[in-house]
Amino acid sequence: MDLRGPADVRLLEDRLSPGPALAALGEVHQSSGGIASFVGQVRTGGGVTALELSHYAPLTLPGMERLAGEALARWPLDALLVWHRVGLLLPGEPIVLVAAAARHRRAAIEAVDFTMDHLKAAAWFWKREQRDGQWHWIEPRPEDHADLARWS
Repeated sequence: MDLRGPADVRLLEDRLSPGPALAALGEVHQSSGGIASFVGQVRTGGGVTALELSHYAPLTLPGMERLAGEALARWPLDALLVWHRVGLLLPGEPIVLVAAAARHRRAAIEAVDFTMDHLKAAAWFWKREQRDGQWHWIEPRPEDHADLARWS
């Protein structure tokens, strides 16, 4: 698997496979002292049968690239992956992978946390889930906005 520079940002319409991506990151950045990652997935249970993510193409990828650039500027990272699915997903399927490689673990952990807080509360995606045959829009929770505010 080829990685695309220090900031590898992707919107994926097909399946997201975190394992190979993380293996490639570790292989390319063997001198990094730590690799931190987060994988978000569609929850199972609660009657959820599907999750649909839509986005506004002219803003989404450029916005994700700016976010990755902010993380790279804020922490001494060797690399950052920000991969996000769009389209229809089923319970258990991965939605997002954020991974950071750095000399020291704290930078990698904080960069992943920062990136996820922004993706969760201030991103360019519209989410709706299907429960019991009905579609329901998902809005960021107050906790998501509080998480984002701590980076200001």
